[in-house]
Amino acid sequence: METEIELKFFVFPEFVDTIIDKISGATVIEHSCLNLGNIYFDTPEQHLRKNDMGLRIRRFNDERVQTLKTAGRVVAGLHQRPEYNAEHDSDVPNVSLHPESVWPHDIALDDLQKQLYPLFSTNFVRQQWLIAMPDGSEIELAFDQGEVLADDKTTPICEVELELKSGQTDALFTLARDLCSSGGMRLGNQSKAAKGYRLAMNTPADKVKPLSLVRTNADDNVETCFVNSLEHALSHWHYHEQIYIDSHDQLALQEIRIAIAFLRQIFLVFGEMVPKRASELLRQELKWLEEQLYWLDESEHLDYLIEEKGNVLRKLDARKFLVASLKESAESLPKTDEMLSLLMSSRYCGLLLDLSRWILTRDWQPFLDDKKRQVLRESIDSHSGTLLDRTWEALDSAFSTSNQLLPVDYFKQKMRLRRNLMTGTCFALIYDNERRKGFRLPWLDLLQGIDDLMSLEPLRTRVQLLNEEEQEQLVRWLLRQERSILHAMEQTRKAGLEYPPYWQ
Repeated sequence: METEIELKFFVFPEFVDTIIDKISGATVIEHSCLNLGNIYFDTPEQHLRKNDMGLRIRRFNDERVQTLKTAGRVVAGLHQRPEYNAEHDSDVPNVSLHPESVWPHDIALDDLQKQLYPLFSTNFVRQQWLIAMPDGSEIELAFDQGEVLADDKTTPICEVELELKSGQTDALFTLARDLCSSGGMRLGNQSKAAKGYRLAMNTPADKVKPLSLVRTNADDNVETCFVNSLEHALSHWHYHEQIYIDSHDQLALQEIRIAIAFLRQIFLVFGEMVPKRASELLRQELKWLEEQLYWLDESEHLDYLIEEKGNVLRKLDARKFLVASLKESAESLPKTDEMLSLLMSSRYCGLLLDLSRWILTRDWQPFLDDKKRQVLRESIDSHSGTLLDRTWEALDSAFSTSNQLLPVDYFKQKMRLRRNLMTGTCFALIYDNERRKGFRLPWLDLLQGIDDLMSLEPLRTRVQLLNEEEQEQLVRWLLRQERSILHAMEQTRKAGLEYPPYWQ
């Protein structure tokens, strides 16, 4: 058995020559070019896929190798997956070539052998370089160009894989950083096999989904919870990046933004245990990227006001003018091409690489003293309540005033409220679910109320563009809307303050 440590990148076709030029500047020990054909197998019930396994037979020249890949770990393009390789002499799979213990336990091997059938194939040209790094590490770089085939359907392959053959993991990321320095590459979680299954089974495109809870157990130590939370956020980010690339769905961008906010909150929550100076550069870059997506809230507010030809504004005489003006503002916001350029930029790719490396190599360890090392070894159950208390203290102070809050007061607290609601995502499963939901509900409603208030702002800025009569009508309409929203928010705020914290 071998365990690969590799980075996978998808390459945008227009950058192929740039990548080849960069590779040519490296210290190359060996270079080869192969035409590879691969047949992937599974049962009609997809026993292998359900067990996160993949079985293929690879053909090159007159040789065949049968490979079984088992469940592994993927974090933002970094793949660590055990695999079993065996020489073969046929295009028909033979399960006896790999240890019996590694196959799925829910099906007899004889039955598995009988049921296996070719599901899809991949054909591509692989240019391969063995590269010597300055620190003595050796990295195998494979550049694959070709296609996945399932019946009469195809999808292109254009990707780079870096595999550490010997030496230090940091060398892998150093080479990756150099390759992506001109843009045109993005880290990829989706394997050729995953593409093939999707094509063969005609699987519908992935759908946008909300951030789920981190799988935390009460007996996990603090460091495990920290790492799992970071990986959870990165997985959510990368999942929605692929959706945006495929569909240009703006909701996927919003989920990327949520993942970034969650990462920033994780660093804040664990800041006293994992020194902030250890993550300073990462946090700066996360802030930069989150700022690139700030416009998404404005876009949602404009869409709400414009939808159905401004139906929400139907009682206003200036409706047509306002809708036209709002549409003009919406059209001035960043376009899909600009967001795709961001996702293929060197700075964006570099951030994801740095995050992956930071997690894999536990880059915070050198910043720890003995006391902090001990805390990280303690159970998260003994610390989560304190961590939740700290993150909610500032909000409790801000919302506990006896005076009715104004819109500007709520606006100031929006981002903090949004991010603090994410804190519980790290620890939720070690607390009572019903109490947690009851505590969160009014605060989630309050966050929605803040968004409703903010959706009025594009209209407020247009009052002076109207004639006197239309101005008066719009001002009255805005005042009624604001009063109604604030009244509901006041009740929600009081309910939230009265509900006992679920962690206490």
